[in-house]
Amino acid sequence: MGQIDNPADLRQLPVGELPALCEELRHTIISELSVNPGHLASSLGVVELTVALHYVFDTPEDRIVWDVGHQAYGHKILTGRRRQFNTNRKLGGIRPFPSPEESVYDAFICGHASNSISAALGMAVANRNRRVVAVIGDGAMSGGLAFEGLNNVSSSPNDMLIVLNDNDMSIDRAVGGMEKYLLKLNTKESYNRMRFKVSQWLHSKGLLEEDRRKGLIRLTNAIKSAISHQQNIFEGMNIRYFGPFDGHNVNELVRILRQLKDMNGPKLLHLHTVKGKGYEPAEKAATIWHAPGKFDPETGERLVNDQAGRPPKYQEVFGETLLELARQNDRIVGVTPAMPTGCSMNIMMRELPERTFDVGIAEGHAVTFSAGMAKDGLQPFCNIYSAFAQRAYDNIIHDVAILRLPVVLCLDRAGLVGEDGPTHHGAFDMAALRAVPNLTICSPMDELELRQLMYTAQLPGKGPFVIRYPRGRGMNIEWRCPFQEIAVGTGRCLRKGKGVAVLSIGPIGNVVSEAIGQAASQASDSSSLSTAAHYDMRFLKPLDEKILHEVGKEFDRIVTVEDGVANGGLGSAVTEWMNDHGYMLPIRRMGLPDNFVEHGTVSELRHIVGLDAESIRNAICSVSKES
Repeated sequence: MGQIDNPADLRQLPVGELPALCEELRHTIISELSVNPGHLASSLGVVELTVALHYVFDTPEDRIVWDVGHQAYGHKILTGRRRQFNTNRKLGGIRPFPSPEESVYDAFICGHASNSISAALGMAVANRNRRVVAVIGDGAMSGGLAFEGLNNVSSSPNDMLIVLNDNDMSIDRAVGGMEKYLLKLNTKESYNRMRFKVSQWLHSKGLLEEDRRKGLIRLTNAIKSAISHQQNIFEGMNIRYFGPFDGHNVNELVRILRQLKDMNGPKLLHLHTVKGKGYEPAEKAATIWHAPGKFDPETGERLVNDQAGRPPKYQEVFGETLLELARQNDRIVGVTPAMPTGCSMNIMMRELPERTFDVGIAEGHAVTFSAGMAKDGLQPFCNIYSAFAQRAYDNIIHDVAILRLPVVLCLDRAGLVGEDGPTHHGAFDMAALRAVPNLTICSPMDELELRQLMYTAQLPGKGPFVIRYPRGRGMNIEWRCPFQEIAVGTGRCLRKGKGVAVLSIGPIGNVVSEAIGQAASQASDSSSLSTAAHYDMRFLKPLDEKILHEVGKEFDRIVTVEDGVANGGLGSAVTEWMNDHGYMLPIRRMGLPDNFVEHGTVSELRHIVGLDAESIRNAICSVSKES
């Protein structure tokens, strides 16, 4: 490993040395992630594939498009970032997922799943002289975009190779018909060897040119279907299928890839792999070891901080509360796109499995499926990470909002999420959804309010209800408060004051309270901060007009604070309302900037974007001096 700085160095090795290199690469990943947490199991599962791809293909001239990006740690190490890998996911260090802005070897961005086939096809069509490989796996084949890409692959002239990394997993165990199909799909090795030889012979005779190729593929597919009494879905789309093969035999992978790389027309190589391969704890519990945090690489002991006496995570409060509500209301069902553990819907799944649905990596389907159940009398709680819900925007509008269906959209990981970076920050949900009619949009300031808003959302007549809440821990150890309805469109005054009114929404309000409280305890009674008022708006839509009238009449200036983009969110809503109602108060909007925020800890990122307590305190002071 010490002599491999790029794929050109890798390609100088004899094939016989590749297995040893794979073990070194796997050890490097395990060793580094034990002290610098990241996505472990997925990258371990594709070590041999990663080495074989860079050994056979002339990267970066040839393109490798990864899907999803948490498979790509080995790729990063082999492509010039070995010495910097200890900065992975740290502020200013290597990005959490492949990005062309970081390396020429990163062909495309891939923080979200299922985009590789479409992107790779575009590259293959743009330059027929370049080899293009899409590596799709970890459940990403269940996403609708993957099938849209496959459909186009079959009808557009291209020579791309699709590598299906089939490990029967996404983060939790993969579900759905496609995953079951892949498990059953089997082609004998002898058939594949014969097919390779025939393909090479046909290619040498010029019989696999574009026009002839399609007819030959249809003929061989028909013969194979007749013999096996089944139709291969990929070959049914005129995509040549090879596999399944062992994805952990690096020498065999090199042989197969060499035979496939110059074949004309679209091809799919199906590999069976084991998520967490080569590290026994990860192989036995791939979901836990997807992103295990720090651990002892020798013993496999996870170095989990003592949880006693600490508030629970918001996701845990969601999961426990959903189960409580479901026991009280037999109409409640839970829906998640492949994240039951991540969002804690697995709590309800264990107790009420017949009322919970993991639909795979298919966010749009999750929303429309929920809408269908709501149309016929059920009360779905559809939990999607905020950044992933962007993919379901049309479904939210077309299938939920227009019909006013009582779907509760729970947007987990709203706001800054930290080390996963710009593809995962929940920055846009408030600004994007505020314009949609018929939606109620709210954000709890703490876990107690999360429970109350979930209770409120499932009451009759509430219609489409959006609840956004952050990643991480809350504020209260004792969080199991009695259920109580919160009137829709109402906020609350947390601190009375004069001169400046600070309006916040969601958990960032706790940072605002800290900023005002600390400053007030240190300042004289006449200081601006000691007299600033603080309102928790709680609802973005509808706004609490009683509070806004009060603020418009009694204060000189307004500061709005939110952990979403400032453009289009709470600050914009308050500004518009004040203008429409004739209040001419200066308004300072504080939120995420009009650029993509990179990766780092949440506290580091809040400081950078000016949403930490010090920045908020300085902003209020600055506004007060302008009076």
